[in-house]
Formats: sequence, structure tokens, C-alpha cells
Amino acid sequence: MRILVAEDLYLLRDGMVRLLEACGHQVVATTATGPDTLDALLTWRPDVSVVDVRMPPTQSDEGLRAALAARARVPGLPILVLSQHVEQLYARELLADGSGGIGYLLKESVFDADQFLDALERVAAGGTAMDPAVIARLLTATPVGRGLDRLTEREHSVLGLMAEGLSNQAIGRRLFLSESAIGKYTTTMFGKLGIPDDTDTNRRVRAVLTYLNRP
Repeated sequence: MRILVAEDLYLLRDGMVRLLEACGHQVVATTATGPDTLDALLTWRPDVSVVDVRMPPTQSDEGLRAALAARARVPGLPILVLSQHVEQLYARELLADGSGGIGYLLKESVFDADQFLDALERVAAGGTAMDPAVIARLLTATPVGRGLDRLTEREHSVLGLMAEGLSNQAIGRRLFLSESAIGKYTTTMFGKLGIPDDTDTNRRVRAVLTYLNRP
């Protein structure tokens, strides 16, 4: 994959570059500020980018705003946000376009290279990779809507794990259910959410984005 790394801490940035290159990926650019990140995203249009939230010049939310601006210009541009912070407002806005190819992980929750690389690959393929802690923050004190109130407690559990990027097989292991049972839950869930069964739509991504974009 062609990857951009946007991180202002040198050691972390250099460590990610070395890891990615050791795994056979090409790092096309690295950036350390918000404006440089936006320029690089639009210039290189990488297969996926790793973007920190708080970057110079103000160390507030420059990275996330650069990601938003880039996806406004290039819809669906795959971006994995990797940060110590959950910026609720801009994170919701980042998810709101419904095109997928988005991930948001907390640095403290990444425990090994395989987990990180798996998240990158899912985002690059147009899927989602969401940290459970990020999901919890985004859903705090929000009302149910968009058909989510019709889901059973078990269906909510399945959808929450789907939002983390887990496959049906992995969800089944987590909930001690068979893969076929999870398949039945997801089919019923898609119907309740009004997500059609067609070849042009990634139903899992649409379901996850519905879940994360609760009003």
C-alpha cells in the first residue's frame, strides 16, 4: 500500500515508517503539521493515511481538520486517525459523509503491529476500524434514532463489534455464538436499519456509519 504518515512526534513517526516499510508498504510522505498534512493528502492521494489529531501550529485539532478538508475534496479518501485524544465534534463530522474508509484508534489501545496493520488494511479497503473507547465517547448521551431503536440488545452488541471492524467469525468468538448465527443477526439488523441488499453498497459500512452517526 502507498501510505502517508502524519505525526509530529519524530520517534513515533519514524517508528511507524520503519514498521510499514518492513512489512512491504511504501511510505510516500510524512508530515508534522496540519497544513502540510492537507497538502500531502491532496498531492499524493495515498491508499491510506495515518493521521494524528493534535499537530502544530496550535496543537489542537489540525490533523483531524486536515483529514476532513481532504475528504471533502477527495470523497472516500481512506484515513486512519491515530491519537491520544477523542475530538467528538470533528470525529462525528469525519464519519458523517457515509463513504467509509475511516478508522479512529487511540494510541494507548494499539498493543501490537498486527492489530495496527489489520486496521490500516480494513480502512484502505473502504471499511472501518473504530476503537471501542472512541465509540463509547461518540455515543455518550445521544438519543436513539435512524431505526436503531428497533434493534434488540444482541443486535446492538453485534453492531458495536462490527463498528470495531470485526468479521462475523470474530464477532461470533467474542459473543460465544456460531458464525452462522451472527450472519442471521446481521441480516435481520440490515433489514431493520433499511439497508438494501445490493451489490453496489457495502452494507456493513453503512450499518456501522448509521450506528456511529446517531443524532
